[in-house]
Amino acid sequence: MADPARAVRLKRLALTNFRNYEAARFEAEAGHVVFTGPNGAGKTNILEAISLLSPGRGLRRATYGQMARKGGDGGWTVNARVEKDGDETTIGTGLAAYATSRQVRINGEDAKVDDLTDRLRVLWLTPAMDGLFTGGTSDRRRFIDRLALALYPGHGRRSNAFDRAMRQRNRMFEDGVSDPKWFAAVEREMAEHGAAIGRARLELVAKLNVAQMNRVENGGADFPRAIVSVVGEIGEHDEVLYALTLSENRQKDRAAGRALIGPHRADLDVTHVEKSMPAALASTGEQKALLIGIVLGHAALVARTTGEAPVLLLDEVAAHLDPGRRAALYDTLDGLGAQTFMTGTDPSLFTALGDRADRFHVEAGVIAPAGETG
Repeated sequence: MADPARAVRLKRLALTNFRNYEAARFEAEAGHVVFTGPNGAGKTNILEAISLLSPGRGLRRATYGQMARKGGDGGWTVNARVEKDGDETTIGTGLAAYATSRQVRINGEDAKVDDLTDRLRVLWLTPAMDGLFTGGTSDRRRFIDRLALALYPGHGRRSNAFDRAMRQRNRMFEDGVSDPKWFAAVEREMAEHGAAIGRARLELVAKLNVAQMNRVENGGADFPRAIVSVVGEIGEHDEVLYALTLSENRQKDRAAGRALIGPHRADLDVTHVEKSMPAALASTGEQKALLIGIVLGHAALVARTTGEAPVLLLDEVAAHLDPGRRAALYDTLDGLGAQTFMTGTDPSLFTALGDRADRFHVEAGVIAPAGETG
């Protein structure tokens, strides 16, 4: 039996000029943290702030400038205290006034955004993801790449490098460049990073399918099992083959003004196993349950692979679940050992958690322990 994953706990979070918060903070000890309050109170803003303790633009994918409080100076800060193995780490990230990129400090020292993955892995599920199976392919690519990033910290850098090389090749088409040596150099760079992206995706979905099977077999059948696969890639995981494909398709790509083949064209295919049907054809409720099951399986995979339980952000996840599934979700989260931050408008949605959760009421830019508000 594998050793249990080490618990990672976000013990304190402080926000300054972030979204609707001029200055707010909370401290938590429990494995579950619940924020309740009316719509528009800023509950999701708290989860967004926590999501910025990982690489990327957070769960809304907003620009950093959009995160600044209206009426502020254009800057914002998120400061956290994280505990792992009895050791505490302070993490600060934010945007200076008039800046365009955010800064990161770990234990008071300047750090890179990618260094955040070494401190904690943050996963999330939001209402905006409910249409994942019926929406655009770009949303599904972002979803699978976000899952990959939790296991392969270099995946984000690879994706950015591939995009830069692809844009350079597209500009060469626009500018009428014809020198094959220039194209070969750029295509080698695209192939190097594109192949790494493809391999990471293939490896991830293989592991994720095993994790889904294990989850259901170990009592997690309250949420259906999904089989996921990456489709639309034609050998991009093989660097040599992909470079050759780019070269052979150069004239077609020139006519189109863009690369027609590559990891940027891939899609995620999801099948509802129990009903033997594509996820896109399942009911809205079934799609939600499938998505929750994938996220739970991925969280278990991250914990088993890295040896550290992730931090889970579940925005309005309980609102459309019946009481039985809500209770099953909370019990499954307990088994993961992950610290979970959840939001909802109605405190009764979290009754099944009992005394397992720290609870806060959110309203008008104030975060207060539940029961202390007037």
